[in-house]
Amino acid sequence: MADKYDYLKLENQICFPLYVCSKEIVKAYKPYLDELGLTYTQYITMMVMWEHKELRVKEVGKYLFLDSSTLTPLLKRLEEKGYVMRRRSSEDERDLIITITDSGEALREKAVTVPERLGACINLDPRKAQDLYALLYEVIDKLTR
Repeated sequence: MADKYDYLKLENQICFPLYVCSKEIVKAYKPYLDELGLTYTQYITMMVMWEHKELRVKEVGKYLFLDSSTLTPLLKRLEEKGYVMRRRSSEDERDLIITITDSGEALREKAVTVPERLGACINLDPRKAQDLYALLYEVIDKLTR
């Protein structure tokens, strides 16, 4: 019979390997992102901007699962670096519109090798990587519904 405290053992927690994996992946990205002068959160924000070019802050937050209190200083730093431009919407002054700049687009060319370089570090079978990706998004979906 299982001890009632077995659920409290670290080895029985799904959250712990997810936490460690996330921390280690961000650490693995660091040398590549240092070359770009970006933090991991700035990098994923730029990934969204490279794809969409112009978004409201709320939309960026939805893509990245980040709230405005996290995004505001992050976007301000990216604007200071010249990668995005922030402006108030002419339709609704409460909405802040983020637009990628030419410098931000140019950074994309420097960043294009980052995913491949990181993938070489992890060296996970492509099929397993796809399965992991799908499983993680299944968990995210269940937690954010």
